[in-house]
Amino acid sequence: MAMTMTQKILASHAGLESVTAGQLIEANLDLTLANDITGPVAIREMEKAGFEHVFDKNKIALVMDHFAPNKDIKSAEQCLTCRNFSGKHEIVNFFDVGQMGIEHALLPEKGLVGPGELIIGADSHTCTYGALGAFSTGVGSTDLAAGMATGKAWFRVPSAIKFNLTGSLPKYVSGKDVILHIIGKIGVDGALYRSMEFAGDGVASLTMDDRFTICNMAIEAGAKNGIFPVDEKAIAYMKEHSKRPYTAYEADEDAVYEAEYTIDLSTLEPTVAFPHLPENTKTISEIGEPVVVDQSVIGSCTNGRIDDLRVAAQILKGRKVKKGLRCIVIPATQAIYLQAMEEGLLKIFIEAGAVVSTPTCGPCLGGYMGILAAGERCISTTNRNFVGRMGHVESEVYLASPAVAAASAVTGYICAPEELGL
Repeated sequence: MAMTMTQKILASHAGLESVTAGQLIEANLDLTLANDITGPVAIREMEKAGFEHVFDKNKIALVMDHFAPNKDIKSAEQCLTCRNFSGKHEIVNFFDVGQMGIEHALLPEKGLVGPGELIIGADSHTCTYGALGAFSTGVGSTDLAAGMATGKAWFRVPSAIKFNLTGSLPKYVSGKDVILHIIGKIGVDGALYRSMEFAGDGVASLTMDDRFTICNMAIEAGAKNGIFPVDEKAIAYMKEHSKRPYTAYEADEDAVYEAEYTIDLSTLEPTVAFPHLPENTKTISEIGEPVVVDQSVIGSCTNGRIDDLRVAAQILKGRKVKKGLRCIVIPATQAIYLQAMEEGLLKIFIEAGAVVSTPTCGPCLGGYMGILAAGERCISTTNRNFVGRMGHVESEVYLASPAVAAASAVTGYICAPEELGL
C-alpha cells in the first residue's frame, strides 16, 4: 500500500504495516507539549480522570511562554500550576523564565523533536516540527491530558496535498512569503484536515528557518500538519541539536495526493496578509494606496529565529524607526537572544529605536507587550490576523515577513526593503 510521509509515520506508531486516509488509529506518542495557557487545563483534566502518574517524565514538555514572565495574577497562577505539576511528576522538560523560549522554536533547538516522530501539543502551531520530517499536530487540552497519562492518542489518518517547490527565493523573500502565497492561493480551509507535504528540488534552497515558518502556518490553511523531506539540511540540524536516534521516512513514489501544486520560488514577491484572514493576501506590488501602520512586531514562533533577526537588523542598521511608530523585537528563545546579542543585532535594534523583549508569545495572541488600541494598525511577523487578535476589535493586523516588517518600521507604511534602496 503506497503511503505519504505522514501516513508512514502514523502507521509505524500504530504498529501497522500500512494505513489509509480516513482510517481511525491509536498511536504511540514520542512527545506531548503544553504551555502556561493549555497546560493547567490538561493537568486538571488528567487529575479529574483519576490518573496519578504521567506515562514518561522524559516525554512531556511544559513551556511557560504565552503570558510569561507573568503579566498579572492569573497568569502567575497558571504558571504555578504547571510548576507544581512538573515538580510532583519530576518532568524533565519544564521550561520556565530564564530557560524558556517560545515553545515551537524551543523544542527543535533543544533537540526534543526529530524526524519520524509523532508529537502532539495543546497549541495549534505544534505543526511546526514537520520541518524536520516529524508528524506533529495540535490537539485540545483534554486530548493532551490523555496523552500525558497514557502516551497514546487517537487519529484519523489524513489525506494529503503535495506542493512541488522549484527554483530558489529572490533576495528579501523568505519562507513567510511562501506560506502566505500558498494560503492566499488555496484559502484558510484549502487543506482542511489534510497533510501538506512539500517536495521538489526547490526544497534544498530553503533554510531550516524557512521550513519551520512554512510548517508553523500549515494550520492557517486548515491542515492537520505540514511536513518536509529529511534532506542534508535537516540532518545537519539534527546533528547540531540532538544526539537521539531517529527514523527518516520518504513518501512512496505512487503515494496518492488529493491535489498537487507546483510553486516556482523564484517568481514569488514579498507578500502581506491583510485583515482579517491569512488568506487575504496581496503582494507588495499589488498594494495601492500606502497602508500606514502604528506598530511593527518582529518575533513569535513563526518568525523569531536568528535568520529573522539578522534580516531585520540588516534593514534597520543605520536607520531609525519612524517617529510615532513602535517597533517590538522578540527573539524566540534565550539562545537566539544571546546569539543576537553576540552578533551585535540587539545594539542595532536599540539604536534604531526599537525595543527588545525577553522571549514570549506576548502580542501575537493579544496577551501583552504590544496590545493595539481601536483604530491602530500593526505589521507583524506573527501567524494570525483575526479580528481582535492583537487587541481592540477595531484594530488591524497585517502579516508579513521580518524583511517587510523592518522596512515598514522605517517608512511608517507597509513596504518592501527595496523602497529603502536595499
